[in-house]
Amino acid sequence: MKIRTTLVAAMMAAALLTTAGCAVSRGQQTVGAYVDDAGITTLVKTRMAESKLVSASSISVETLNGTVMLSGFATSLTEKSAAENIARNVNNVKSVRNEIVVRP
Repeated sequence: MKIRTTLVAAMMAAALLTTAGCAVSRGQQTVGAYVDDAGITTLVKTRMAESKLVSASSISVETLNGTVMLSGFATSLTEKSAAENIARNVNNVKSVRNEIVVRP
């Protein structure tokens, strides 16, 4: 039983260290920047889901150092522009890269 507990603890520690390492490999300077980016991504996705103009399930949102990248597919230029405007109006967003492809 002690070996199992020790093994589980070691696996959890390895997972935690690996997860923290992702922030550095993605280019963030600090864990705080990683948390800020995750918050921005969540807020953009939430606002898109609330919008009647945007199909949130067709658009991917990624944030790195305050720069939001939108990708995926939209059915019109209006939807593409609405997604970009939603992202731009979120606090702490420095810039938006809109790589959404319009596909009828």
